[in-house]
Amino acid sequence: MFLVIENLFFAYPGKNAPWILEAFNLSVARGEILGIAGPSGQGKSTLLRIIAGFERIPKGVIRLEDRIIADMSAHISPEERQIGMVFQDYGLFPHKTVAENIAYGLHRLARNERQKRVSAMLELTRMEALTNRYPYEISGGQQQRVALARSLAPEPKVLLLDEPFSNLDSQLKTGIRSEMKAILANMHTTCLFVSHDQNDLEAVCNRIQIMSNAPCRAGDAPPAPPV
Repeated sequence: MFLVIENLFFAYPGKNAPWILEAFNLSVARGEILGIAGPSGQGKSTLLRIIAGFERIPKGVIRLEDRIIADMSAHISPEERQIGMVFQDYGLFPHKTVAENIAYGLHRLARNERQKRVSAMLELTRMEALTNRYPYEISGGQQQRVALARSLAPEPKVLLLDEPFSNLDSQLKTGIRSEMKAILANMHTTCLFVSHDQNDLEAVCNRIQIMSNAPCRAGDAPPAPPV
């Protein structure tokens, strides 16, 4: 498997804080679009933050291409993991144009290569006509496509989508779902898609896993949550 999570435990800091994830396991194949479903409070968004490297884990192992990116002693920084993330609110920079937002993560490329990559992402997401617009000048669906383009531009090994359609009305969702699936398929992107909307997941994903936290097994209790 391309991305593997084994026996993961996690709790946010705080005395007697409850475990959000307990003995959690997950595997994702290369190029797979995996949907993560489940009710609020099950740790879906937290799982994405852990995979991205924004949170450290007290127990468990996360492997990407057979490389350990997180365990009890190792923690590869987010910028070194080659993992992209689209947040629920898109996280676009209001003072940057569409093109500048997409180029944000490409600072390591030479200028001409950066321009080529931005142009390719604009074409892929059909945003060429809006290159010089600012986020407040475009629609929610267009903002969502810009956020997707910005995350895909650095060619991440894994893309994480956290409720990307939650700010869109039901009528707009239909077209955006099919567009996103086509874009991800075109890029052969390995993707984890979190949503509480089963219709979103069924329209975009190859496979859906229900988020559930199994209790700790006997003899396998983790260390206490951090204080």
